[in-house]
Amino acid sequence: MAERVWAGIVGVGGCVPERVVTNRELESLVDTSDEWIRERTGIIERRIVRPEQSTSDLAVCAAQRALADAGVEPDAVDLIIVATATPDMLFPATASLVQERLGCKTAGAFDLSAGCTGFLYGLITGAQFIIAGTYRTVLVIGADVLSKITDWEDRSTCVLFGDGAGAVVLQPVPAGYGLLASCLGSDGSGADLLKMPAGGSRLPASALTVEKGLHYLHMNGREVFRFAVRILGEAASGVIRTAGLRQADIDLFIPHQANIRIIEAAAKRLELPMERVLVNVDRYGNTSSASIPLGLDEVVRSGRLAHGDRVVMVAFGAGLTWAAAAIRWYGARRQAAPTD
Repeated sequence: MAERVWAGIVGVGGCVPERVVTNRELESLVDTSDEWIRERTGIIERRIVRPEQSTSDLAVCAAQRALADAGVEPDAVDLIIVATATPDMLFPATASLVQERLGCKTAGAFDLSAGCTGFLYGLITGAQFIIAGTYRTVLVIGADVLSKITDWEDRSTCVLFGDGAGAVVLQPVPAGYGLLASCLGSDGSGADLLKMPAGGSRLPASALTVEKGLHYLHMNGREVFRFAVRILGEAASGVIRTAGLRQADIDLFIPHQANIRIIEAAAKRLELPMERVLVNVDRYGNTSSASIPLGLDEVVRSGRLAHGDRVVMVAFGAGLTWAAAAIRWYGARRQAAPTD
């Protein structure tokens, strides 16, 4: 019987735009206040791309840093997965654009759409190619520029989102490290709660869809909040059990950065002190599929994550989807490249 192959993260990179948009700036756009936004979301500021920047620009930046961190040359990459809800265009895949710009000449490439859950869907999918022995090096990128599909006159959504990208390099790692357990979930009955109605085959772009603002993100915030509070704790608890761990064994919890109240509720359910929870929603807002890899890059760069640490990552998003992964950190080399 062939020996089991373990897949783990060997390089991490993050990238956010230079422009910082504070809550004070948003006060001049919509009827809101810095105090209201902080109290309900925990967000203080977010990063927003320049008009000429796209998802692939941030994705390439994060990927280059991840490859440098792993010490991997572009031509050694076997597969590129880009998780995004804001591709440069419907087709070709943003992953193909990233592949060309990185110089990964022999890599396969495809996009994956699972909303804010996208990065974990990509991570878990990419790991399977390594575990199966199909590929040795997989590049997984979570990148979104939600500012391009946000209605900046809608106070209920424009205060929530920011732009960014994060990437990881996956390779075989020693037994007992890397991905220990994972889960993927979806409940399509909640699809209408978080969506961009127009631009696809059901409602192709037209003057009418643009006039009605159907190319903007639409969200039922109250119902998404209720779903998130429940599912984050359930999914995280499930992968902890599947991995044969106890909640007390978790050294670091990296949840999707959507709302501080959701994060705190999940930590409470897992009985984890906030010292063991990654929180950067205050600085970046909700960056969708970039949220978790940006957090992962942050804890690696800061030295907060050590070899052998047990990490649980969990996210929820449009679909409605959710995913969780438990990993034992093998360690990545750092080149001290900044996220900005």
